[in-house]
Amino acid sequence: MKKYLLTQKRWNAIITNDNRLDGNFYYGVTSTKIFCKPSCSSKSPKKDNVVIFKTVSEAMKLGFRPCKRCHPTGIKVSNDEWIIQIESYLKKNFKRKLTLNIIAEDCHSSPYYLQRTFKKMVNKTPLTYLSEIRLNYAKNLLKDTELTINNISLQSGFSSDTYFMTFFKKETGITPSEFRSKVKGDIYG
Repeated sequence: MKKYLLTQKRWNAIITNDNRLDGNFYYGVTSTKIFCKPSCSSKSPKKDNVVIFKTVSEAMKLGFRPCKRCHPTGIKVSNDEWIIQIESYLKKNFKRKLTLNIIAEDCHSSPYYLQRTFKKMVNKTPLTYLSEIRLNYAKNLLKDTELTINNISLQSGFSSDTYFMTFFKKETGITPSEFRSKVKGDIYG
């Protein structure tokens, strides 16, 4: 697949939402794996995260999904497909400091619509889903490594070890240290 340059003209079209270049190229955002038309009104991406495609099929062959806001394929993205995009985004980015506003911006939505649609489709909020991903990742680190609780909390995307320990105990009924002792004891005991 040919790689196309992000020229200054293309970049200007993206950051000014210039519809005159719609159909001439599409741009993908590597951090979200979403692709858009130049005229997309979503927040401007970081320039380093942009890749250029000549066609919709090129973007889709590389695993990029169409934007829910600008509909680069000409077909509205279904909520089912959009939820899959959001879940994939959360699994890929759970270590980052994420808020509902950041998730909504990156997934090309308003926070209200994202929250309402995600909860309706998944039966939990995006932030609850994100916390579950972080908790499961932390459990695996507790089981498989000797990292400190502080390191595990940071590597799992929690803002502090204090919050991590409180959240962990609330969700599991035991502290991270007790969990580690229990799983190591089950393995070696």
